[in-house]
Amino acid sequence: MNPDDLNDAGASPQPSPVDGGADLRVPDAQFVVPLEHVEPVEPVEPVEQVEPIEPTVAARPEASARGLPTTLTAARDAAAFVAQIFAETQAEKAPAAPVETVPSESAEAAPQESAMVEEDTAPLQPLAGQNVLILGLGASGLAMARWCARTGAASITVADTREAPPQLASLQQELPHVRFVPGAFQAALVEGQGLHAVYRSPGLSPADVAPVVDAARAVGIHVGGELSLFAMALQALRSARAYAPAVLGITGTNGKTTVTSLTGQLVAHAGKSVAVAGNIGPTLLGTLTSHLDAGTLPEVWVLELSSFQLDGVAGFEPTAAAVLNVTQDHLDWHGSMQDYAAAKARIFGQRGLMVLNRDDAAVMAMLPAPLRAKLQRPVERAHVTFGSDMPQRPGDFGMEDLNGMVWLVRALEADETRKKRKGDEEELHFQRLMPADALRIRGRHNASNALAALALSAAAGCALGPILFGLREYRGEPHRVEPVGIINDVEFFDDSKGTNVGATVAALQGLGADRKVVVILGGEGKGQDFAPLAAPVSRFARAVVLIGRDAPLIREALAGTEVPLIDADSMQAGVQLANQRAHAGDAVLMSPACASFDMFDNYEHRAQVFCAAVRDLAQANGMDLEGAL
Repeated sequence: MNPDDLNDAGASPQPSPVDGGADLRVPDAQFVVPLEHVEPVEPVEPVEQVEPIEPTVAARPEASARGLPTTLTAARDAAAFVAQIFAETQAEKAPAAPVETVPSESAEAAPQESAMVEEDTAPLQPLAGQNVLILGLGASGLAMARWCARTGAASITVADTREAPPQLASLQQELPHVRFVPGAFQAALVEGQGLHAVYRSPGLSPADVAPVVDAARAVGIHVGGELSLFAMALQALRSARAYAPAVLGITGTNGKTTVTSLTGQLVAHAGKSVAVAGNIGPTLLGTLTSHLDAGTLPEVWVLELSSFQLDGVAGFEPTAAAVLNVTQDHLDWHGSMQDYAAAKARIFGQRGLMVLNRDDAAVMAMLPAPLRAKLQRPVERAHVTFGSDMPQRPGDFGMEDLNGMVWLVRALEADETRKKRKGDEEELHFQRLMPADALRIRGRHNASNALAALALSAAAGCALGPILFGLREYRGEPHRVEPVGIINDVEFFDDSKGTNVGATVAALQGLGADRKVVVILGGEGKGQDFAPLAAPVSRFARAVVLIGRDAPLIREALAGTEVPLIDADSMQAGVQLANQRAHAGDAVLMSPACASFDMFDNYEHRAQVFCAAVRDLAQANGMDLEGAL
């Protein structure tokens, strides 16, 4: 199944010069810059004789009321300020560690043991002697078959409803001893087969596999998926080779690919070896196999995990995991929002640090109630939150709007040595990390994504300074609010990966914070409720251009917004109409809130047609595109 189907269909210690986290700052604000990155200009006293600048702003009324210099009150000046800071710095002394990126996504507690560098060559055989059944022969199904064969399975059967799935030739060539069974999934695949385990591909819905899964569970046969096998492999490696990496998991309806990719780059920038894998590729087991063969097991795993991969998983225990948001999507697969959210919540396991978006009530509801016992303080599950407001707890991340400039901030305890009495309010200091306008990824939603990546990287033991440099350099993922160019002071953005309502709402809120937006909506709606689009369209949109099969349904949902709704019969016409409605300083955003199959091959094809139409528009205006990153 095409990825378009699946993806459409604790407080941190204050940084010090030792760990690269001391900072330089302008008056009344901080921008954290490690001392080791600053080029010396004149001979100075040794660094150890220089008192580090206290990197916090006390959370007191007089502190929050202080103003920045007038030259730093506008977003453009913020960007100029950050550019100047970075112009005065040099690359880290040690190059960033390699990161295996996804092709096209206590709060700083390090893992208990560091990952092994030298690999034991003894074979890993956690499935020795087992008879296994694999349901579905897509990319994950083939990866599971390869892994089961590698790790000692006695017999392997692969079943698929298709007579000749695309991966069949590879399966038969590489693993000729594996039995392939085409046809409907039935209980007979389990009955009398002597199976020890059933592993299902993530593209198969619970309804698809119910006859097999029900039959397996009725007789106590283990049911899992690729993530279960991956977790089992890490447990085996820990026992056999003392391999104990940090494992970071990311899920959410929207933004998970961006946060996964960004987190991988931040970890690499901190000098740790890292592998990134999961939802849209490369596969978990394929990536693990490659590193085992090369003897390069990483210190950190960063995993993008869909609700399909998480559904029913057991045994996955990450170091830290984030749920970015939960909005209506894939309900045809899960059956209800409750089941969908429950699948997402499985990412945390029983012990991992929970990284939660406090702007999303459904995500915050995943935090369990504190455990209470007589004569003891309630014990909370370890968690960190991030959001678009000011943080309220030590270790949490948020945003501060100061004189028109939005800063990424982290809350720190004002005095960690002071003994607090019952009823005392916690005094916080706020550490300003970076102006949001310094990010190369646009929009308030991407600032929130950046905070999630910072929290996860900190949980893997990464020093603050290097990851802030990595954050500044990150340019985003293709087709995710990606700048295409500027024509007559109107900026065009490709968000073709915005294939559900939640993604488009986030894009509108992010871009609409400082300009009006003309948005192109429409396509294959997948049975979604488009009503949540009405409020952000009414607030942020100058006009809406409708394309695709479900344009009438979107028009109906937006009828009361008093925003002009214009129909277009093609993407090319839609771009022209959007440009006609846009004013200087506006944005044109193609974020359809729908899948693409009614008009295009996939979301990448839709993006190509949009970008070509924007280029044609620029040429018709006698100019080249300008301003694209």
